[in-house]
Amino acid sequence: MGSLLERASVSKTAFYSLVRKDDILPRSICSIASALDVSPLAFLEEDVEAIKARRLIKEADAIARAHPGLDRENVRHTLLMLSMEPIERLRRGLIRGRKIDIH
Repeated sequence: MGSLLERASVSKTAFYSLVRKDDILPRSICSIASALDVSPLAFLEEDVEAIKARRLIKEADAIARAHPGLDRENVRHTLLMLSMEPIERLRRGLIRGRKIDIH
């Protein structure tokens, strides 16, 4: 538990303070959810693809900061390609190749 809290930059005091509460969401969120007859968690759900994209951008930024000569967009694109299965990278390359009209 201590290792997880440290990685998340959350103090043990803050964690145990949250554990003791009946509800950690602001009352306003709970009230709006109640009025809409939905779960308050509906406001907190996040698209998995958006999470992946943010992580990728964060990693690209860290690499670009560590190596100032690199182009951040090239780093991001490389990380994106490396996150795909090899067959998917090949398919995307073929599709991109077909779009280029060489005369």
